[in-house]
Amino acid sequence: MREGLPGTGGAKSPAFAASSVREHLAGYWAVTKPRIVALIVFTALVGMLVSVAGTPSPLRILMACLGIGLAAAGAAAFNHLLDRRLDALMRRTEARPLPSGRLSPLEVLLTGIGLSALGTVLLWFRIGPLTAVLTFASLVGYAVVYTSFLKRLTPQNIVIGGAAGAAPPVLGWVAMTGHIAPEALVLFLLIFVWTPPHFWALALNRRGDYEKAGVPMLPVTHGVEVTARSVFLYTILLALVSLLPVVLGAAGLLYLLVALVLDAGFLVRAYTLWREPHSAARAQVTFRFSIRYLAFLFLALLVDHYLALVR
Repeated sequence: MREGLPGTGGAKSPAFAASSVREHLAGYWAVTKPRIVALIVFTALVGMLVSVAGTPSPLRILMACLGIGLAAAGAAAFNHLLDRRLDALMRRTEARPLPSGRLSPLEVLLTGIGLSALGTVLLWFRIGPLTAVLTFASLVGYAVVYTSFLKRLTPQNIVIGGAAGAAPPVLGWVAMTGHIAPEALVLFLLIFVWTPPHFWALALNRRGDYEKAGVPMLPVTHGVEVTARSVFLYTILLALVSLLPVVLGAAGLLYLLVALVLDAGFLVRAYTLWREPHSAARAQVTFRFSIRYLAFLFLALLVDHYLALVR
């Protein structure tokens, strides 16, 4: 019989081997959560660019973005590793590389260690110890404190754990200036307050998964009505916080107009969700808009900053 045919014990065909390699590489890519890392790097980049008058060194920006991105990718790998048993129980995550068997726990562990170490070392030697330490602290906060403890401990997990996810603009600011300023803390507060309505809108659609996995997310412990109301109340708070850059003089008219439009859009969607808390469509619309909200708000802040410089 010919080699490589199923059941013959022969060598695998080149096409099969190539497909296996592609699936393996795709698994490594997936455990780094590239979409989330892209948003993290973007908000960090905005923090870098608005922290100084003019444009910082392009090489310094590149090194800072690379270091923060690598560390964030490493934290994402640790999250996959620590959540692998929960992921196997939830429909949304059962196809991830670890539950599906595409990667082994050891492979993901080494990926997390390698990326985190590389990012931290790069930041330490090319940017500065303070940025490296703060980045490592946010990594530990997300991968260990949130994933290992808070997520399984309290329905307020995403509120408390949101501090780690809100750190990137501060990291970017510190990378360029070497210190933490009030404006950087406002950017931190923006993401911190944005996180609960963003994540709870998603959790409303995944309540069954979280209940099955035994994760005490707010829709599981307090019901969809309380969760939808909380989304609306946090969105009101977010709208107020979004005006702080203007109050501090860190943003001007363009940012204010964009923020008001985005706030109105988010509030309308959150209010509608509050009135129809059992609507999966309303929850999905609110969740998707929350992503666009943060991206456009930070983009408006960046454009406004450079418009002010050319006046």
